[in-house]
Amino acid sequence: MIPFEHSMLLSALLFGIGAIGLFVRRNILVLLMCVELMLNAVNLAFVAASDHLDSAEGLIYVFFVITVAAAEAAVGLAIVVNLYRYRKTVYAEDINLLKG
Repeated sequence: MIPFEHSMLLSALLFGIGAIGLFVRRNILVLLMCVELMLNAVNLAFVAASDHLDSAEGLIYVFFVITVAAAEAAVGLAIVVNLYRYRKTVYAEDINLLKG
């Protein structure tokens, strides 16, 4: 059994790596992967807290987060594929379609 503190430390580390990647990288696919990493870090924290508190509420939140992550991945990848078809790039700074 992994101690609670180690699980939370790993979760914080994964979330930090995802957050840094989100701010540093410009490739949209990498940005999506960083968001997925951050969501999985939150899932790890929910599971660790659920196990530590001996409660099932954290596991229920994990299912919601997994659902949101799956929807985000599907919609995000569809947008990226369509942007690549029209713009031939996946870099965020080259895509300015929503600017006024």
